[in-house]
Amino acid sequence: AFNSVNTEGTAHLAQAAAKAGIRRFVYLSTVKVMGEHSDAPYRETDTPRPDGPYGASKLAGERALAIAAADTGLETVILRPPLVYGPGAKSNFLTLLKICHAAPPLPFSAVQNRRSIIYLGNLVDAICLCLTADKAAGEIYFVRDKDDLSTPGLIRHVAAALSRPARLFPAPVGLIRLAGAITGKSAAISILLSDLQIDKEKIHGQLGWTPPFNVVQGLKETAAWFSP
Repeated sequence: AFNSVNTEGTAHLAQAAAKAGIRRFVYLSTVKVMGEHSDAPYRETDTPRPDGPYGASKLAGERALAIAAADTGLETVILRPPLVYGPGAKSNFLTLLKICHAAPPLPFSAVQNRRSIIYLGNLVDAICLCLTADKAAGEIYFVRDKDDLSTPGLIRHVAAALSRPARLFPAPVGLIRLAGAITGKSAAISILLSDLQIDKEKIHGQLGWTPPFNVVQGLKETAAWFSP
């Protein structure tokens, strides 16, 4: 299913766009083409190593788009965002909103990871720039908010946006991982504990792009949309 949409669907859409006379195609890929965690912030020059069918299908979509561009002359720009939050958030971020609204005690205050995220408004702003900037044609960019956050930092920001308390307490990371293994939630726990950072310097250096919204503004809009 991932390949049908993310790979074959991308190739078909690119061919149709070129046939319709569209000059530029901006493809939303994902940081997951690089993997699920990082020891240092990923750069566009790093070799992709997707870990899972979703990331692999998006990387294949990037390559299918390159072939379509070579065949048709279509200008392409590839954006690789991390987790996207904002009004309409789904999946993991929607779950986080629900948890923070319920405000249970959470054992993450000692976690010192760093993860890149991006507010929907910032992503849209980057897309608009990449549609028109001459220097963007043929490029791949990572895009993210100005600041990376730790898991406890993100929880505190989300709780504050929802006007709820953040009840965090410390627990050994090994014990948290063990609890995840026992409950069958190892993958979800790994996301909460690991680093996944991307470098933002290429799009800033080439296109002058900086995110117009900070995390407080983005979460304020997200909280206004959210209804538990």
